[in-house]
Amino acid sequence: MVTGSHNPPDYNGFKMVLAGEAIYGDTILALYQSILDKKFSIGAGNYRAHDIQTAYQERIIEDVKIARKLKIAIDCGNGVAGAYAGNLYRAMGCEVIELFCEVDGHFPNHHPDPAHPENLQDLIHCLQTTDAEIGLAFDGDGDRLGVVTKDGQIIYPDRQLMLFAADVLTRHAGGPILYDVKCTRHLAPWIKAHGGTPLMWKTGHSLVKAKLKETSAPLGGEMSGHVFFKDRWYGFDDGMYTGARLLEILSSVADMTQTLNDLPQSFSTPELQLKLAEGENFTLIAQMQANPHFPGATEIINIDGLRVEYADGFGLARSSNTTPVIVMRFEAETPEALARIQAAMKTAILAVKADAVLPY
Repeated sequence: MVTGSHNPPDYNGFKMVLAGEAIYGDTILALYQSILDKKFSIGAGNYRAHDIQTAYQERIIEDVKIARKLKIAIDCGNGVAGAYAGNLYRAMGCEVIELFCEVDGHFPNHHPDPAHPENLQDLIHCLQTTDAEIGLAFDGDGDRLGVVTKDGQIIYPDRQLMLFAADVLTRHAGGPILYDVKCTRHLAPWIKAHGGTPLMWKTGHSLVKAKLKETSAPLGGEMSGHVFFKDRWYGFDDGMYTGARLLEILSSVADMTQTLNDLPQSFSTPELQLKLAEGENFTLIAQMQANPHFPGATEIINIDGLRVEYADGFGLARSSNTTPVIVMRFEAETPEALARIQAAMKTAILAVKADAVLPY
């Protein structure tokens, strides 16, 4: 697949599958080296054109059933989901208000990345000024979901994952539920309380899919909005299907806004980005991992960057897989604790890069 995902138009790339498995890291580098060395197999390629829309839509409609008619708003940010999402949800029985569903890779209205609150303001305004009950937002290539309630609250994907886990675990009791290092501290106890086994893992769609296959987990998810259903689906991330599953769950509750807002949460930040030179992000994280110094921390998890756990919150710094930035996120039980944890991470970053300009 040729895709730049949610990144700006000057970033492009490929998602590749070999022998049924997504490839990443050293495997991609080995493929690159084979190209440079001209070590090619002998064979002939072919080209076919196929429109998947009808089969895709029918497959979801067969699987996902809403309990009542819903009125929803969708914001596709001029990404590719705009070509399909409106028709899909109407076919499911929803009335749909469409925002920015004309596919335009220049993204003239806002950037198609629902992980950032500024990109959800048009959807929030739509919910405030219409009778739509809930808002769904999608990223540029349609594999991530953002959710906004009627009262303007953003339900980040780690909290969405709580609803999905509670549903999936009714059919997969005791099963592992995967989530990435950016997710809330409330997720693990929630999974345990609903009869599942929480499993924290690295961020990255290829990494999560590989772990999903390794563990036979029925569900996995990332803070960025990727959700992977192996329950009733195929184990890959699809924002439109994730939205359909959310609507299925919420169509059966008395007050979907209250149901979403009642999900456990603490004081937290969205994803924050420290912008660096190409490659510098990996070097900085390696230096921090080599000599971590966080007084008062209860645990330091380094499966992907540094997630520093405290009794009252956590701070995370990890290298992005796709752009030269350090991604950070913080969560705590009080605003004072949040500020303290952010300050500790800032001190740690400045200790290895004194001229770093932090986003907080």
